[in-house]
Amino acid sequence: MFDRLNRRSFLQAVVAVAASTSFGCSDDDDTKKPTADAKYFPQSVCSGDPRPDSVILWVRALDPDNAGADAPVRLEVSTRAEFSDFVFRGDFTALAANDHALKVKVTKLSARTTYYYRFVLTKNGTEYTTATGRTRTAPASGADVAVKFAFASCQDYIGRYYNAWQRLLDLDEDLDFIVFLGDYIYETTGDKSFQSGNTERRVVFSEQDKALQLGSGESTYYAANALSNYRDLYKTLRTDKLIQQVHERYPFIIIWDDHEFSDDSWGSNATYLDGRAVENQIERKRNSERAFFEYIPLDNTASAEGAIDVASAPVFPNTRVYRDFDFGKHLKLAVSDYRTYRPDHLIPEDAYPGKVAVEASTLGLALPGLPAPVQALLQSETFAYTSLDLPEHAMQKAVLQGAYVQQAVAAGLTQDAANVKAQTWVSGNVSLFYANQVLTAVNAAREAAGQPLIPLLATAGTLRGLAYVHLGKGSLFNIQGSRYIVVKPIYDLFSALRYATSAGLSEDALGATQQAWLQNQLKAANTWKIVVSSVSMTSMVFDLSAKTDIPDPTLRQVFYFNADQWDGFPAKKQELLGFIAQNNVKNAMFISGDIHASFASVEGGVPALTAPAITSGSIKELAGLAVIGAGYGPGSAVYKYVVTELNESLAAGNPGMRYVNGDAHGFVVLEVKGDEALAAFHLIPSTEVTKDYSVRGAAELQAQFTRVDFRVQNGAITKL
Repeated sequence: MFDRLNRRSFLQAVVAVAASTSFGCSDDDDTKKPTADAKYFPQSVCSGDPRPDSVILWVRALDPDNAGADAPVRLEVSTRAEFSDFVFRGDFTALAANDHALKVKVTKLSARTTYYYRFVLTKNGTEYTTATGRTRTAPASGADVAVKFAFASCQDYIGRYYNAWQRLLDLDEDLDFIVFLGDYIYETTGDKSFQSGNTERRVVFSEQDKALQLGSGESTYYAANALSNYRDLYKTLRTDKLIQQVHERYPFIIIWDDHEFSDDSWGSNATYLDGRAVENQIERKRNSERAFFEYIPLDNTASAEGAIDVASAPVFPNTRVYRDFDFGKHLKLAVSDYRTYRPDHLIPEDAYPGKVAVEASTLGLALPGLPAPVQALLQSETFAYTSLDLPEHAMQKAVLQGAYVQQAVAAGLTQDAANVKAQTWVSGNVSLFYANQVLTAVNAAREAAGQPLIPLLATAGTLRGLAYVHLGKGSLFNIQGSRYIVVKPIYDLFSALRYATSAGLSEDALGATQQAWLQNQLKAANTWKIVVSSVSMTSMVFDLSAKTDIPDPTLRQVFYFNADQWDGFPAKKQELLGFIAQNNVKNAMFISGDIHASFASVEGGVPALTAPAITSGSIKELAGLAVIGAGYGPGSAVYKYVVTELNESLAAGNPGMRYVNGDAHGFVVLEVKGDEALAAFHLIPSTEVTKDYSVRGAAELQAQFTRVDFRVQNGAITKL
């Protein structure tokens, strides 16, 4: 024993004695001493959904020599890092049926208390233990304390490194929790449009034959489909040592966005094919949710103490992951779900540009309330339409349908499928502005071939309405003019009319039940009412209307950049902001992610902060690829305004914008107090995301980061 005391401090010896009493074995019995071993716990531990008296603790435990068997484990919770006493000890089983993931709800805890926890697996008389996790419960209701937390989003693993998480660890902030705003995983592997071929940072599906194969040729890639596919994404990501350490240090409150299921999804619908076919994938949606519930430490079933039965958790369409948290007197956190209940994007990806979306009778309802110049514009020939179903238009209808079929087949549809779509879309009321452009192009080819020309459609005496081409839709099966890059003033009018004529269902992003819940949270007595929204509330507007150096007049417009986020539901957005104003809600705020950019803005009197991506390609990078793909190179005016001067353009397009950075990664630390909230953006250039700073040291990483601070007070955002 004298030799042992020479090898360790007296305090360690005392701790060992205390532990031996608790474990029922002596310190001299080294075969019984807990030994940390990642083979048994390859994803380490994490905690989540902290409340004043409870928290969710998570582990994935397995015996590498018998991976198909259930794994019995013991959970130990203490207020001391050395586990010299316990507030909870219990035996549980990590079920193979749940991919060996185990979530335990521990209750009867003290408010705003730091707890340490670990899981222990015993094999052949030897105890193996996880790393020690640290978590913290929420302050008691009414406690007059400041609350400090970080929020972040979008952490694509493939080809990228978690330098932002490393920086947060180096700062060692005294945080109450971390909010993760969605895109915890990315469902695709090897999508060359945004994922690199870095072999050190890749995901391989164990059952690739069950995944969705997308793309073609050298651009072929896969998207998760089966339950095992989604599990592989979480398992691989959580082998990263940095994200393990962040989870070990702080409790997380997590909501999903789209990539936990499928890019730009709505309900159980994917959007990979951009309208070429219906992508309602209910089984895939449920698989994605099951894996999420297995791997994410959330309590979506209001469970009692003990192991959470993941297999019985409701899945789509009965899912409920929106939930609220109280952190003392000063913070109500309302975590909303934007994806589960929302309808489709307002403009279908397969919409025929010439199809009339708002007819004259409906447009007429809005005209009297519009400014005289706008009324005059909407009554011009640009908005004239006629019906292709009139007998005198049979020739033009046949030609237009033929042109549609030709484009659809070129886009990958079969001849039969293209014919069916042509019959649906190229009929009824169509825009003369668009139809005559197509007929003119057809006539050019016919003239060159010595064939008779097709008469253009006459505009005299025709009605006026809004077609998809007026909204920015220029081609079939395309995200441009549907989910992205839509003409703002026409889209606002279009969405408002749709909203009015559908009793609001066209933009029912949250669903009636969730919206009522959210409105109730906003009326809470807490000083700050912070709404967690996976997608940004900040308007992203490009005003190119006065850019005379852009030669194409159709591009000299005011555009919404992204109609997949709240800009895509402008009427509902204004309704929510209006509710806050009408009910005199003080200190409401939105925090968001998704868009891979940093924003601080005031939207309709409500402050909104948007966190950049942890790793996923910055909006400037993605905009550059899109602009070049559309044929506008770095020397063009379009590239200049949309890419080179992206920050300046977005700031000019939104009068409420207080800060924008579209080319950095990082996270935001937010501290809320009685009379103010202090936000600190911690940012690293996008060029650094493919570099592994974990092998370079904290000083070198610190040199890459900048910090931008703001005060939020009385509905205003001030840069410090």
